[in-house]
Amino acid sequence: MPHISFDNTEVAFADKTTPELRRALWLFRFIGNTSLVKFSAPFVTTAFKTGLPLKRIVRNTVFRHFCGGENILDCEPAIAKLWKSHIGTILDYSVEAQQQESDFDATCGEILSTIEKASGNPALPFTVFKMTGIAKFALLEKVNALVKLSGAEEDEFNRVRQRVAKICSLAHQKNVSVFFDAEESWISNGVDALAHEMMQRFNKEKAIVFNTVQLYRTDRLNYLSKMIEDAREKKYIGAFKLVRGAYHEKETERALMNGYEVPVFGKKYETDNAFNKALEICMDNIDVVELCSGTHNEKSCELLLELMQKKNISANDKRIWFAQLYGMSDHISYNLSKAGYNVAKYVPYGKVEAVLPYLIRRAQENKSVAGQSSRELSLIMMELKRRRNSKH
Repeated sequence: MPHISFDNTEVAFADKTTPELRRALWLFRFIGNTSLVKFSAPFVTTAFKTGLPLKRIVRNTVFRHFCGGENILDCEPAIAKLWKSHIGTILDYSVEAQQQESDFDATCGEILSTIEKASGNPALPFTVFKMTGIAKFALLEKVNALVKLSGAEEDEFNRVRQRVAKICSLAHQKNVSVFFDAEESWISNGVDALAHEMMQRFNKEKAIVFNTVQLYRTDRLNYLSKMIEDAREKKYIGAFKLVRGAYHEKETERALMNGYEVPVFGKKYETDNAFNKALEICMDNIDVVELCSGTHNEKSCELLLELMQKKNISANDKRIWFAQLYGMSDHISYNLSKAGYNVAKYVPYGKVEAVLPYLIRRAQENKSVAGQSSRELSLIMMELKRRRNSKH
């Protein structure tokens, strides 16, 4: 198994021009400034709502760096550029927090389009959707809390189930894997139940349906083990995308405000330990599990490489994937891909104003992940220096 250096910036940024790297340097300097991000997020949201002319600035900076475009066609250059380095694209229609049934149906239609686009295309190994893109948050909250639904709400939730079934059925028909994306803990029980139902139904021969497991939650290792036991007992493939989690501050604040036990770990090392333990659990059960390790953490990537080596699993074994976000951690994605591992990038797309909540979360997530922005900055500066020196 080849040695991989995540410090190889020549490989990491091979498809980036020097002007692109300079723009990225500016962007990560901005994101690394906690005060600026804290001030900018509500200001930008308000500016969009009140019609202030910020759209062009957002489109040419943070949107351009983290997103593929406003529609699937716009994403073609990003898909082609990634695939040139044998990195797959996960088209992520990043529209959420809708309220109208027509919006939910439109989002469902867009997700179906990503499945059609991925069909038979090795450059698009997965698709993804968020339940909050096809269902009201408040409805999912009631389902999670086991509150008795009214007749109208029952009808509404049946329509949600129909959308989920339509997405997973088409994915199965087209032989395309689909991720249920992560959500907040107080709406996730219903999401998990639907993902489990679809997994049992469609994962008999191949992992079509993946559920996302957020390992900053204190209960997820137990959940993961139970799901794997169920898969083994009922003879289907348990498919999981492992992530650390994207709503830590929100989860903590809500729990403290409402007087219930905080459902997420308080210390980062606890989340790191849980994530790494989840990798070990999945690899110990790789005969009934397919795994996507969604992480920007180098140590976790190295652990998975070690586990694969110990079990004599080849780099390109289709049961195991690495995934990172578009615009981030290229030093991980490109170096893993260069060594022959299965790698994919989440490439979000959608109208700039509709994708704004996603972009704000990315900026906030970067500032809350210790060292993420500074690591990106140091690697970009290393590569710019290498390029300057290579000219002499």
